[in-house]
Amino acid sequence: MSQRTYHDPLHGAISLDRDLAAEALVIDLIDTAPFQRLRRIRQLGPAFLTFHGAESSRFTHSLGVLHLARQALSGLVRQAPQLEQQQGLLYAAALLHDVGHAPYSHSGEEMFGLRHESWSGRLIREHPALHDRLETFAAGTAAAVADLLEHGHCKAAAIKALVSSQLDCDRLDYLLRDSYSTGASYGRLDRERILASLTLAPDGCLAVHPKGLMAVEHYLVVRNLMYRSVYNHRLNVVCNWLLSQAIATARRLGPRQVWADAAMARWLWEPQELDIDTFLANDDIRCGYHLQRWREDGPSGLQELCRRLLERQLLKASDVSALTPEVRLKLLAQARSLAAAQGLQPDLCCGLHQQQNRGYHPYKGGLRLWDGQRLQALEQRSALVRSLIEPTETAWLIHPAEVRTELQQRLTLEAGAGPA
Repeated sequence: MSQRTYHDPLHGAISLDRDLAAEALVIDLIDTAPFQRLRRIRQLGPAFLTFHGAESSRFTHSLGVLHLARQALSGLVRQAPQLEQQQGLLYAAALLHDVGHAPYSHSGEEMFGLRHESWSGRLIREHPALHDRLETFAAGTAAAVADLLEHGHCKAAAIKALVSSQLDCDRLDYLLRDSYSTGASYGRLDRERILASLTLAPDGCLAVHPKGLMAVEHYLVVRNLMYRSVYNHRLNVVCNWLLSQAIATARRLGPRQVWADAAMARWLWEPQELDIDTFLANDDIRCGYHLQRWREDGPSGLQELCRRLLERQLLKASDVSALTPEVRLKLLAQARSLAAAQGLQPDLCCGLHQQQNRGYHPYKGGLRLWDGQRLQALEQRSALVRSLIEPTETAWLIHPAEVRTELQQRLTLEAGAGPA
């Protein structure tokens, strides 16, 4: 058949036509083993333990990014017909931008110390199924896609912005999709208006027509809210911390005390020796199986971490964002002392998660408005956007339920004391 259709819960029918060269390329890339692996990697890592509907995959998300990139390019080509020559590059980059993700997505990057952009580039350069098909489309395409995803290099600035910027197709799709799957209904973006407002500035870079200003403001506010209410939700922070502790503990104990199959052993103890086949062998299923095995017959500390995750017996998290870094560390020490008094292992049940978020970066590929006569930075026009520039910090003190009451009393005392 010359056509293929994917029915997406957000975008409806995503139809691809093999009679069109760039879409034939996409169909072939979808059918490769590296891309099919993304079906086995959750979009939001362990967030399904917090939001029960967060079960979507990187495969589904990547198809959504491709769909939005195709729509965006269609509008831009009407303004600059020469951009149609970049169709294959854009489609391949949009589709493959996450092909190098570790198990559990961004959580896996932190656990294993990998950058998915680097692995995406490496897979595109070295995996025959990806590299050869891209080169068959046009010589040099594999290197161009890899350079765009890994280093952000692209001769066409507008194409780069559609793949990676503060208003790219990746962010548009994941905000819509993550909002949908977690039940955060305020994440309903006006994507049609945003895409329709994309335009080209005189320098060839992507800009926004003023008619789309409010839709873009809404998009930036939604992104800020999603980080606060979903990505940095206290229980999601706890789940990610437990998962990271499990992997870190397995690594520290080593192969003499911890069972792992050949692929996981390489990931745990010889990550610098990862080849592309061993990289692709790991996914959420393999990681989940190892968590189960370690729960059954691993060393006691590792067993306890895996039990908490698999049985969803989560630790507690107290908000210490308003306290100084010194007071946070003092409370962490107190939490560890209280946990030890309860017969618990402090290192496995007490931690501190601190993170800075900025709703908008004016100097990191900042957005601009272009009405055909005047080019203006977005924050110059919008007070709402200016309010998102200032970074905010969240800090969670992770601790077991057994010490919650006493720790809360100490936290209240510290908060009441205020700065010295």
